[in-house]
Amino acid sequence: MELHTVLSPHIDLDFSRKYDRTHAERYFRKHREGLSRRLSNWRETSIARKALRLAGDPARVLDLPCGAGRFWPMLLERPGRVLFAADNSPDMLAVARESLPAGMAHRVRTFQTSAFAIDLADETVDCVFCMRLLHHIGDPKHRLALLREMRRVTRDTLVISLWVDGNYKARRRKRLEADARRESAEDGYQNRFVIDRPTAEAEFRQSGFEIASYVDFLPGYAMWRVYTLRKASQG
Repeated sequence: MELHTVLSPHIDLDFSRKYDRTHAERYFRKHREGLSRRLSNWRETSIARKALRLAGDPARVLDLPCGAGRFWPMLLERPGRVLFAADNSPDMLAVARESLPAGMAHRVRTFQTSAFAIDLADETVDCVFCMRLLHHIGDPKHRLALLREMRRVTRDTLVISLWVDGNYKARRRKRLEADARRESAEDGYQNRFVIDRPTAEAEFRQSGFEIASYVDFLPGYAMWRVYTLRKASQG
């Protein structure tokens, strides 16, 4: 695997510091516990699989952040696919590797890196697969830095999930947040954000991507949306 040290401004977000060994093991278990979470995991995996098909069923995929390897079984369904799996947390990577079947280990190349400064050379992979990260990033400058870095390392596509507006859950969350602000003198710490769709799509274009397609988790109800983006031609 060719690594590449990226000289870019350091971005360190508060939420990323919580992923120690205990949290990583809890994260590994939580999507496998209870009927509701198993159904949610099945739906999210199905959407991600469809998004990858729409991306052309890429042969070289970067899973970032890979977390505890929740999507690895699906990502390795394609015969011959090479999976680059990275996370900012060494404990997440350790838990993920421990759960990987021995027969698949040779197809997964794990490494620790920041999503804002990915330790890979330009266009190393065919597709970056980024689930459950963008909704943690409230600052537009940080989102653009992330998207541009992912554009740098992918040859073709980016599959990315986020929370969007225009649905029941987003409206409900907005009301709850407004109530909480009225009851408190301070806004308080927030590490999950709903992004309005025109803003998100404008940021995709600004970072050099075109929208190929998108799939909603539950249209009209849930906030999760998965976009398949393709690198726009330059010039």
